Amino acid sequence: MIGKVRPTVGTGDLELVLRRLERIASHPREELEDEETVDLLSVLQYRLHSAGELAAGQVSADEEWTQHELAAALADARDATADVAEAASQGGAEAAAALVPEWRGALFRVRLAQMRMAKQPRRLPAVRSQPKRHEERSALFATLLVLAGTFVVTCGAVVGIWPLWAGGLLLVAGGFFVYRP
Repeated sequence: MIGKVRPTVGTGDLELVLRRLERIASHPREELEDEETVDLLSVLQYRLHSAGELAAGQVSADEEWTQHELAAALADARDATADVAEAASQGGAEAAAALVPEWRGALFRVRLAQMRMAKQPRRLPAVRSQPKRHEERSALFATLLVLAGTFVVTCGAVVGIWPLWAGGLLLVAGGFFVYRP
């Protein structure tokens, strides 16, 4: 059932390894009772190690951080798998059950790193070096309208003339309509 271990692990093989590990982790008490499954964990651990070495290979500068993230996630999954295999071989399925949540988290981290690698890096929109001349004028005019409106509202409040207040409020509102970013 275990078969011969190949020295390298491709992305398809890694997918199969992760599926098998996730199936064991989803039902640890039943799966880890079987001695062949416990032996299989060491083979799967080796395949995670091989995939981690491949992930640490040469990549472009844009992909470097996600590649390192995948390599680190594979190393953590490998170590967690080794811990579960050791606990299962020495103490049985009950002893390994305590390590299963951490193991599942390590496997999830591998999936997350794979997902991040699959996405293309988002490019930021080009930033204009200088605003257009008419935008500068409308921003200045809007600022002047708001300042003048504030002054008129204040004067209307001090003198007590409500139409002056309303005129000041119209000037402030006009400033919002003049400039739209």
